[in-house]
Amino acid sequence: MTEQMIALVTGANKGIGYEIAAGLGALGWRVGVGARDRQRRDTAVEKLRAAGADAFGVPLDVTDDASAAAAAALIAERAGGLDVLVNNAAITGAMPQTPSTLDPATVRTVVETNVIGVVRVTNAMLPMLRASASPRIVNMSSSVGSLALQTTPGVDMGPVPAAYLASKTFLNALTIQYVRELRDTGILINSGCPGFTATDLNGFQGVRTAQQGAAIAIRLATLPDDGPTGGFFDDEGTVSW
Repeated sequence: MTEQMIALVTGANKGIGYEIAAGLGALGWRVGVGARDRQRRDTAVEKLRAAGADAFGVPLDVTDDASAAAAAALIAERAGGLDVLVNNAAITGAMPQTPSTLDPATVRTVVETNVIGVVRVTNAMLPMLRASASPRIVNMSSSVGSLALQTTPGVDMGPVPAAYLASKTFLNALTIQYVRELRDTGILINSGCPGFTATDLNGFQGVRTAQQGAAIAIRLATLPDDGPTGGFFDDEGTVSW
């Protein structure tokens, strides 16, 4: 680990991702703003720097192998390593998404970003994370992906898009598998739920601000070395898998 903590936040050009980057930057961290859109990425970096954050842009399309590899190389060159990865990038996918009307192509597209993208970026960054003294991986999930909550009588999750919901369940399972494999490496790996946050994923219908939604990721990114791993958390505590 370098003296200054280094983080990469995917999908950091807007919404919750931007606020995660801003929160870590406010702590004195150096933050890589991962995003595929150059103009939005540059705008986010400029805004973060204007607020005093040590931010730099990382061109990153989580659906592309070469892009993930190039992002890892850029971070190694610009920052000399990586301590924390926040897998935040996600999409909802085309609507409608009731199971009986769901287009299989929509499922593939959503899983490619929300699940395979996490695998792609995580594996590209793992060599640097393994070299860190205090490595952390935070996977931004959602309570709608909780099988326990989905099957609890009386719990109403509302009209959640089926492909998006399933992708978060998939992501939670993947998080556990990374924990099992990397349990002896010192990397703390957890899933975080931002709550029903107003973002473009839900047409800004959420009841929480992006800054509030970012709080759980910042908390998990800054866990002490004896902090939890293999958990699913929101601002109120543990979320059932």
